[in-house]
Amino acid sequence: MMSSSFGSNLASPSRLSSEGPRVLRAGFIPLVDASVLIAAAEFGFAQKEGITLDLVKDVSWANVRDRLAFRQFDIAHMLSPMPVASMLGLGSNPSPTITPFSLGSGGNAITLSTRLFDRMRTETGLSDQASALENAQALAAAVKRMKASGEPSPTLGMTYPFSSHNYEFRYWLAAGGIDPDHDVKLVVVPPPLTSDALAAGAIDGFCVGAPWNMVASERGVGRIVAAKQDIWPSAPEKVIGMRPDWAESHPETVSRLIVALDAAARWCDRADNHDALAEALADQRYIAAPVNIIRHVLSGEFSLDAKGHRRVIDRYFSFHAGFANYPRPSQALWIFSQMVRWGQSALSEQNAQLAMSAYRPDLYRLALGNDAAPTDADIRVEGAGEDDRFMDGHIFDPADMPAYIAGFAVKAEMSATSASEDF
Repeated sequence: MMSSSFGSNLASPSRLSSEGPRVLRAGFIPLVDASVLIAAAEFGFAQKEGITLDLVKDVSWANVRDRLAFRQFDIAHMLSPMPVASMLGLGSNPSPTITPFSLGSGGNAITLSTRLFDRMRTETGLSDQASALENAQALAAAVKRMKASGEPSPTLGMTYPFSSHNYEFRYWLAAGGIDPDHDVKLVVVPPPLTSDALAAGAIDGFCVGAPWNMVASERGVGRIVAAKQDIWPSAPEKVIGMRPDWAESHPETVSRLIVALDAAARWCDRADNHDALAEALADQRYIAAPVNIIRHVLSGEFSLDAKGHRRVIDRYFSFHAGFANYPRPSQALWIFSQMVRWGQSALSEQNAQLAMSAYRPDLYRLALGNDAAPTDADIRVEGAGEDDRFMDGHIFDPADMPAYIAGFAVKAEMSATSASEDF
């Protein structure tokens, strides 16, 4: 175990001279929320800490999970719920995974096919300036009519069962009065394929990270109807995942990696660096998407559709500001609450502790010092701040999780009875 004073000595690369520069093989999915990891490799932040990042582009989150578990990756760009699911033993190949660093917040959106959105507008009189909640309610009305006329339910794509996209999509649908398990069909679609799947009619909508929502809207095949900030602004998006045994065996490397990522996150948050960042991200090795779309997304400037409707979302991406990199355990608990709500996990004190163990603020503080961490409690009430509200007005108190889950009108049937006596 490293001494607590180690973080103050991280600036000198000579600390790694005995072992030479360490090469870390890192898996990622081509999304703008991989910016911090890509910037750390491309703009010298990792090198300054004696680390070489060997970035490997992958095609699906299941692949990333498996390759981390089977030691093909040392670290990985991961969905924020993936470490929580892994510690709970959920999924087809669960392997213990932790995160000491979040890659930021923001970046997701929900897009519906232009065909479905036009139907919603025709049938409900929905305005082009409708809120995220009004869009969800209009979809609910359309789904009700489809059911009544015997039409197939809409097929909606998300990226992974244990993903922010799944939980945010479900949250949005349920807030509008749609049961995601009975009123629509949710399927897994890898992020780079979402726009093509929408264009082909294989799906009727999707929730995914940037830039793929705006790729669909620019192509004229989709309409963006909600953004992550509409659902819960502080929701953690992507994280750096690693095996706990690897972290324990490489404490100095973990700390140096956190220092490099912190510096890269600060750099990514500066608007005057976004031109250089967009150019790097657009490269075929990374996102392989039009640089102008990436640049607009970084600025939160959206083409909602191909008809000229636009929206600007302030701080659509927060790569560093507001302690966006801090792995807060209460956010892991909110993720766990949604797993319970939708029948993926049982509610128990033991499971809550396992969920919290996936997020490691102690490693973050060890690397960067207490001054770099927020001063409020690691376990806090979420969604109560003026700029941090859930779209349906619910407030998440981790100390009263059974009541929180029971308070939702739409939830999986088992979630109502999944609380064990020890919670």
